[in-house]
Amino acid sequence: MQTLKSVLEGAAGEGIISADQAGSLLPYMEARGVLLQPPRTDAVDIAGAEEDRAIAPIEDTEAPRFVRGFHDVLITIGVAIVMAGVWGVGAFFAALPAIIILAEILVRRQRLALPAVLLTLLYVHWIFVTTIIALDSFMGQPEPEPVLHFVLVLLPFAVLLPPFYWRYRIPLSLSLCFLSVAAVVLALIFLGLSRLTGSTEVIADHPIISSAIFLAAALVLFAVAMVYDLSDRFRVTRRSDVAFWLHLITAPALLYSTLAFVFLGDFANERLFSGSKGLPDALIIVGVVVVLMAIGLVLDRRAFVTSGLVSLGLAVASLLQGVEAAPESYVFLTLLIVGLVVLTIGIGWPHFRRWTMTPLPATLKEKLPPLR
Repeated sequence: MQTLKSVLEGAAGEGIISADQAGSLLPYMEARGVLLQPPRTDAVDIAGAEEDRAIAPIEDTEAPRFVRGFHDVLITIGVAIVMAGVWGVGAFFAALPAIIILAEILVRRQRLALPAVLLTLLYVHWIFVTTIIALDSFMGQPEPEPVLHFVLVLLPFAVLLPPFYWRYRIPLSLSLCFLSVAAVVLALIFLGLSRLTGSTEVIADHPIISSAIFLAAALVLFAVAMVYDLSDRFRVTRRSDVAFWLHLITAPALLYSTLAFVFLGDFANERLFSGSKGLPDALIIVGVVVVLMAIGLVLDRRAFVTSGLVSLGLAVASLLQGVEAAPESYVFLTLLIVGLVVLTIGIGWPHFRRWTMTPLPATLKEKLPPLR
């Protein structure tokens, strides 16, 4: 399969254009999303041999390739109904074979994206239920300490998700692999802290260390997402789909770990998600949400906008409570304000992104998705 670079080099070799012209044309055409490879015929190449095979550019660089047509929706509904019946008749004993058979037909052979997402979620659900049943059957009494129990619950995900991705190449499954590994590492760290400190409530007893660990884990996941994102600037390969799911997971983790680090007292006494914060706290929350929204605009990832809606709503409610508005008023005013913010950003996304990108250096812009 010829690439744009090879075609330009061939044209230079035949004397059609000079070598200098070929070198100048390549970045110019790449910056405008010009690709020579034909588009994928499937919604997302989840089972192909080449992981990074390109597809035609799309207008919305964040458009997740879930659905190819109503056929995908119909098949997904059928999968949901069949699996509900299988689970009811054969419980978890028959669920795994049914998932594998359906994945072989619908994902491995027909390469349907939406059924692949549902089958991945069903597989994750099967792992969770089976793990809980196994722990209840074999652990006995007394139950292990909470942190150790958490490690034992998470470990099967980190072990069983990688082969599922290796077989079916579903982007969501790879994102969940990263998440499960990160969760296991986090749980092991807190287990070690629990043993070192002798505390059974490490998070409550050591809020500074705990919130710093959560923030570091969120930053690591964000870095992994950025590796996939920046390696596919035009978002035309499966790496873009992996980055989409990772950002969907990372954005709320980054937001709430940041808030936990800022509001250490609330993190310790479980008031982090309280809507009764004062004006300074509410303004801090708004500031953090705005910063993450700006990051989302730069990366052209709307997950950073949606992840902050709950926190933005709590902050707005706190501000309205500060002006002594009636409860029946500030609830609906909060919904109105948050809704207007979402609509404004959504409708004006290309313009807001252009304004956000303007002050950035050219070297950074060349690594980010192009403006539309």
